[in-house]
Amino acid sequence: MARTEHATFAGGCFWCMVHPFDEIPGVLQVTSGYTGGQVPHPTYEEVCQQDTGHREAVDIVFDPDQVSYETLLDIYWRQIDPLDPGGQFADRGPSYRTAIFYHSEAQRQAAEASKTRIQAKFHGPIATEILPAAPFYPAETYHQDYYRKNPVHYQRYRIGSGREQFLRQHWAD
Repeated sequence: MARTEHATFAGGCFWCMVHPFDEIPGVLQVTSGYTGGQVPHPTYEEVCQQDTGHREAVDIVFDPDQVSYETLLDIYWRQIDPLDPGGQFADRGPSYRTAIFYHSEAQRQAAEASKTRIQAKFHGPIATEILPAAPFYPAETYHQDYYRKNPVHYQRYRIGSGREQFLRQHWAD
């Protein structure tokens, strides 16, 4: 039986955070959901009201013998605008702010080191927070694997929100 760990990342709309991790060898599961807030078992509607303290996030179950946490961090940074403190792309408000939620001291240290590396690439302060993991609540079923269930709408959203253009411009390498 494989040893597993969790990685939890908030990167704006959780629809856009599943696909980049979903097909990585060693990633066993990617779940869209909510974390970091004070309301147990929030609904999408409650989180959208921006007063529960939750962020849209993904919880990734991975086999560290197949994929490192550092690799997952590198993938994460390439999905977001790390300078934006008010949300991500067209999605604004506290529930769309970026954060890395660490599950161990080793993850915290790796996240801090990765943030330092990312800072060297961007001008301006990195807004992405590094926070201790909090309870994670899976989102409603219709949000899970959205990119597979609704590929046309998903792609239109990535382009229309500005995410696709930003990622191409800043992460073309």
